[in-house]
Amino acid sequence: VQLQASGGGLVQAGGSLRLSCAHSGSIRSFNVLGWYRQAPGKQRDMVATIISSSGRTTYADSVKGRFTISRDNAKNTVYLQMNSLKPEDTAVYSCNAVRGYQNYWGQGTLVTVSS
Repeated sequence: VQLQASGGGLVQAGGSLRLSCAHSGSIRSFNVLGWYRQAPGKQRDMVATIISSSGRTTYADSVKGRFTISRDNAKNTVYLQMNSLKPEDTAVYSCNAVRGYQNYWGQGTLVTVSS
């Protein structure tokens, strides 16, 4: 399983970024797709998840109303639209895919939000 994350970068507070996570095969094969982040010196936390079959989404309280997770089955890609970014959103963002009891991770992409 290959998950390729992209879209990170440097942005000013209040700005937006869109992260993408592309899979080499069909994302329909996964039960849950998600984005996680890890800030320096902190543990990795869930940001947003989406159930592949239903499209039902879950968000961390800290990003509700600002971030949106979505998927494009035709492109085998999961997105994380991040608006109204804050300095505390600075972290390495990684995509995750769950299939049964298997947990897959893509490489991280760094998001830096300057104040």
